[in-house]
Amino acid sequence: MDQLFMAGGTVVIGVFGCVAYFFLSNMILDAVWPPRGPDAGRNILRTAMIRPWLFLFPAIALLAVYLVYPVFVSIWLSLHDNTGQRFVGADNYLWLLNDRKFQESIRNNFLWLLVVPGGATFFGLIAAALTDRIRWGNFAKAMIFMPMAISFIGASVIWKFIYDYRGEGRTEIGLLNAVVEAFGGTAQTWLTLEPWNNFFLMAVLIWIQTGFAMVILSAALRGIPEETIEAAILDGASPFQIFLKIKVPQIWGTIAVVWTTITILVLKVFDIVLAMTNGQWGTQVLANMMFDWMFRGNDSGRASAIALVIMLLVTPIMIWNIRNARKEMR
Repeated sequence: MDQLFMAGGTVVIGVFGCVAYFFLSNMILDAVWPPRGPDAGRNILRTAMIRPWLFLFPAIALLAVYLVYPVFVSIWLSLHDNTGQRFVGADNYLWLLNDRKFQESIRNNFLWLLVVPGGATFFGLIAAALTDRIRWGNFAKAMIFMPMAISFIGASVIWKFIYDYRGEGRTEIGLLNAVVEAFGGTAQTWLTLEPWNNFFLMAVLIWIQTGFAMVILSAALRGIPEETIEAAILDGASPFQIFLKIKVPQIWGTIAVVWTTITILVLKVFDIVLAMTNGQWGTQVLANMMFDWMFRGNDSGRASAIALVIMLLVTPIMIWNIRNARKEMR
């Protein structure tokens, strides 16, 4: 009850705080440069230039505190030992280059990059195209989108039950093993089978992100001019040709945005690996390795070096994604 009260109070204070900031900043701005009198025109121009920055200031300040400042702290810590006191220069980065687990993490992250964005975008595109053509399409969309409402940890627990293995002589409760045994196969400890266990983990994120891709791509498909589709039909194009050669090229920009958005998420994947394998059996990824060194190894230097590697991998994709999104908005 106390937590509910605190959460409600935080929401109320936040909303009223934003409203109060909006009105007070306007009042102060109008008091300093009043829109009346002989200099009214000049004052209105000044306030018009200042007002957007005044409204953006809280967001910029929070970004500086929670994003920019931590980057500089991480750079500083990455050049120091595990205590953050003794300067070691590039030792942490040299350790990364020679560490077997780091090499495994890089390899697995790139494997995730190859499979998950493409898989989620492909299934999302197929779902968007098919659900728009059936009578109960909205219900189907709701079901496909529903995993997006589940936390990554919650989804991992669900899929861990799907992959569950009870052992020889015991009744299997895992869905996958139950199906395998029903067809005369042998139950397996799926999450320990290298390298296939990586793909079993990827299936969880594809399951979650397919709904996101479907919603965005469905909106893009509905925005395609009907004239182009009608012209293709008159030319004798089949439904498959219309989809592949008419629709897809016209929404390629949106597909790229969806692809890169999921790519950024994949580079930071952590919860699924932590909850299902904790990076064991050849499934380690960069974010989970960073967590291990920071909170289990108590080594802020190595953890910060890994964090900066993740940032360097994410930043170019994020910049490209923002530019592409701006082009789409135009």
